[in-house]
This record gives sequence, structure tokens and C-alpha cells, in this order.
Amino acid sequence: MKSFLVFAGLSIFTLSVHAADWNQYRGPNGDGKSFETIDSARFASGMQEPVWTIPTTSGFSSFVVFGDAVYTVIKREHEGEDRETCIALDSATGEERWAVPLSSSDYEHDGGNAGARDNRGGDGPRNTPTVDNKHVYVYDGRLVLSCLNASDGSVIWRHDVVKEFSGRHIKWYNATSPLLHGNMLFVSGGGPGETFLAFQKDTGKVLWKTGDELMTHATPHITTIDGKQQVVFFMQSGLIALAAETGELAWTSQFPFSVSTAASPVSSGNQIFCSAGYGVGAGLFSVNGSKEAEEVWFKPNELMNHWSTPVVHDGHLYGIFEFKKYGRAPLQCVELSTGEIKWSHSGFGPGNCILVNDQLVVLSDAGKVTLVKATPEEYKELASTEAIEGKCWSTPAFSNGRLYVRSTQEGACFDLSN
Repeated sequence: MKSFLVFAGLSIFTLSVHAADWNQYRGPNGDGKSFETIDSARFASGMQEPVWTIPTTSGFSSFVVFGDAVYTVIKREHEGEDRETCIALDSATGEERWAVPLSSSDYEHDGGNAGARDNRGGDGPRNTPTVDNKHVYVYDGRLVLSCLNASDGSVIWRHDVVKEFSGRHIKWYNATSPLLHGNMLFVSGGGPGETFLAFQKDTGKVLWKTGDELMTHATPHITTIDGKQQVVFFMQSGLIALAAETGELAWTSQFPFSVSTAASPVSSGNQIFCSAGYGVGAGLFSVNGSKEAEEVWFKPNELMNHWSTPVVHDGHLYGIFEFKKYGRAPLQCVELSTGEIKWSHSGFGPGNCILVNDQLVVLSDAGKVTLVKATPEEYKELASTEAIEGKCWSTPAFSNGRLYVRSTQEGACFDLSN
């Protein structure tokens, strides 16, 4: 466990916690935002010693939090085979409550073992669980969607998308997480006429299915445009938005694809930002009532989010935009309306960041956690700490004043509340 901490002697911010569960990938709204706040002095003291740590054997699944439980997916041997395994932990102690083996954790390609020279290996599950007050939903690498009882891990319902919906695997297998909205659960990965799938979350009943597209590694995003709730999928053909309740096509926008698209789309009003690596680039699209979104700008081979989905705040994007610069990639602030880089600070690698009120919590690929003011004026670091060992391609979780981070080696909880 790393413990070295640096505190930037800047102004102190008050802490006002409003209890909130971080129940799915990138938070309750899937936008990487928490409306709790962090006192930078409390961050400095709270990050010195974790509440608990646990071993997290391989993979890039993130933590999610609901009530007094924490969940993630790790690699664990089961009956002689390495399997993706969903685990439930006590949020107060980190003690394991149950573990449920899922599909194989063999991805047939070595890409997940890449990294900085001194921080490689650890390939494993990419998907993150989604939870509500009764259930844990996991969409594993082999496109099996499972609904588990949150109290004991028993299977309530399960769908094998390959067998039941003519699902099609992609290179490195599935990395998307199920999207929960109301009583509905959304995934992609099915075959012709049933690529996009909506399930009733309690029963697993198919509510609608549609589309003939090839999936990517990007988790879908829920947004409201012109008063209508839409699910935005980032597919190999580009962006496809469907009416959440019916699956009716709302709009599309073509976007290039190369090898892997892994960062989720990001919404701000009626505008959608998306980005991909492998030489693709980034773009902003405006939805104005037609079936084809209007391109506002596109920057080929620039602003490439690999799997590091940015957050949007006050008209600016904050995130890690460089491709495969392990250990070196910068955190950047980008003006949403133009794609102009306002500032750039190197040394983070392809980790991830979230927004807690008006401050960024940035997890580097080497396990360093940095608190940064979300302002376009300049890079303003408030505090930083070397938090965990291992490779971090996961996204932090923040719930009830506690920060949860994990790597390919260990996971940790830090208490940042007063």
C-alpha cells in the first residue's frame, strides 16, 4: 500500500455530504459526477491511511456502492479455470460477503497486459456491476447478463446474449457495463434485429429489442434531449440514440471506427461528445430534431480518449485524452464548443477522473490520486497521494464521503468525510 502524500497549500473547501449511492459505472447518472463535496485539507489527511484494503486479482472493473455494500469484478480460479467473478464487500470493513463465478477470463489477446515499462500485466475483467436495492447486474465478457440477489449472490435471472439473441463477440470480448434507468436495464451485443436490448430489471423480461449493429467496448449513456429520455450507444458505425421507453430510433451520427472504441459518449444539453483511439480522434455533435445529428467539430487523430471517459463541467471537458501514453498521458481541459485545449498537465497515464462538485478526483494509471480544481483558467492541483499499487484502468467511485479505488492488484477505501 502506498502512503506518500503531497498537499498543495491552497484555500480550504468545506465538506457537505449528501448521502448518495454510486450504483453503476461512472455514478448514478453515468456522467462521472457526484454532488457531494471534498475539503482539500480533509483529503490530505484522509488519504494518508485507508479504511481498508483488499486484494483485487487482475482486471479493470470499477467499484460500485449501494447502501452498506461495495461490488466489483475480479479474476479468480474456480474449478480449475480462471473466471470473471463478481464479489460483494462490506463497505465498512472490506470483508467479502459473497463471490459468484461468471464466464471465462481468457480474452485471447494480450492487449490488457500493456502498460508503462514498470506497470504491465493484470489483464482481467473489464465490465463493472450495476446495483439497486435488491439486485446486482453483471454483463460479463462472454455477453452473459446476470441478475444476482444483492444479499447472497444467488442468480435471479440470466440471459446468454450469444445463445438467445444471436450475439456477436468482438476482439477482447465485452467491456461494457449494463445501464440501469428506472425499471429498465440496457445492453448491446445482440445480432440482426436485436443488437440493442432492454430488459425489465426485476424479471429479465425483454421490453424491446432492435437494430443491426456491431458493438464496441463503450458503455451506453442515458440523457434527456428536448424532454425525451434517450439511450445513446457508441457503436462501430457511430452514435445511435434510441427512445428509452420504446427503442424507437431518435437519431444517429456516423463516426469512424478502428480496432476498439472504449470511452462512453458524454452529453451536455443537446450536444454529444465522443472520442476513440487508434488514430480516430474526437467530435462534438448537436441534436436538433432531425434523424441525423449535426457535426459541430471533428478533430482527427486528436483528443483521443482510449477508455478514459471525460466529465463535462461548465462548458468544458476534463479528462485524459492521449492514446497509449502509459504513465505519461496528460490530464487536459478542453473547451466543449470548439475542442480547444485550455490547459494540459502530464504524468497521469490512461487512468480516469470523476467530478465531485467542482473538483476533479483523478486516478492515474499508476495508482496516484490527485485532487484538481475544475477550472479552465489553469491546472490547479489541490492535493495528491500515491494511493494504491498496481495498474489502474478503472474509474474511482465516491459515495457518502468515501473514495473507492482499485487496480489490478488491490482495492482501497478512503474516508474523506468530516
